[in-house]
Amino acid sequence: MTGTMNITLKVWRQAGPTAPGKFETYTARDVSPESSFLEMLDVVNEKLVLEGKEPIAFDHDCREGICGMCGMMINGVAHGPSKLTTTCQLHMRSFKDGDSITLEPWRANAFPVIRDLVVDRSPLDRIIQAGGFISVPTGAPQDANALPIGKPEADEAMDAAACIGCGACVAACPNASASLFTAAKISHLGLLPQGQPERYRRALSMVTQMDLEGFGGCSLFGECMAACPKGISIDFIKRMNGDYVWGSVSARPEKTVLTSG
Repeated sequence: MTGTMNITLKVWRQAGPTAPGKFETYTARDVSPESSFLEMLDVVNEKLVLEGKEPIAFDHDCREGICGMCGMMINGVAHGPSKLTTTCQLHMRSFKDGDSITLEPWRANAFPVIRDLVVDRSPLDRIIQAGGFISVPTGAPQDANALPIGKPEADEAMDAAACIGCGACVAACPNASASLFTAAKISHLGLLPQGQPERYRRALSMVTQMDLEGFGGCSLFGECMAACPKGISIDFIKRMNGDYVWGSVSARPEKTVLTSG
């Protein structure tokens, strides 16, 4: 067939969280350059099923770059070689005929492997549960212009809210830190009027939970921002750190000062 590619895949296979894993090699033949990366994996899995073998397990859902489910390391890069692109949005035209592609799951202690390329990302959910919400009564829905918000603040909040929770920032970070994810979730609420009453308590609770989940510390290496498919800036980490400090101070019990008299 003209205009197609043959690709060699080296895929991490692991039957379960405690099972030993290893790389196995597969060949994807007659791959259309216009097919998506996940469509290519679908074809490989169909062939494995027909041969009576276990298909490659990988996470996916919307396949539109929205849900954040499809994360995997492709040749050592989170989501693959294309910038601002999730794995499901990656097309095979990003590779060449005869290329060898290595596929691995996210590598982080806080993300244990469930099977093959699928990891447990529930620690991110627990960070959200710790404070990524507004619990103060806000009343009935209001008109869009009832609470005036400056455009710079609104734009910055929207930039933070673009986070899809895929975990690429964790996988790319040398320390396996979840600071970019946590900072984005803290900031998109803390920048808006509705999020102000719980702003510092939210930062304290979510950062504390992040540490409890076993993520590494942030050293502002910058790999998280480079790997983020939504281009979220590490400037949000600076904002998170400031809010965390204020939350820590405000959470301290007042001390009684004794004076002699």
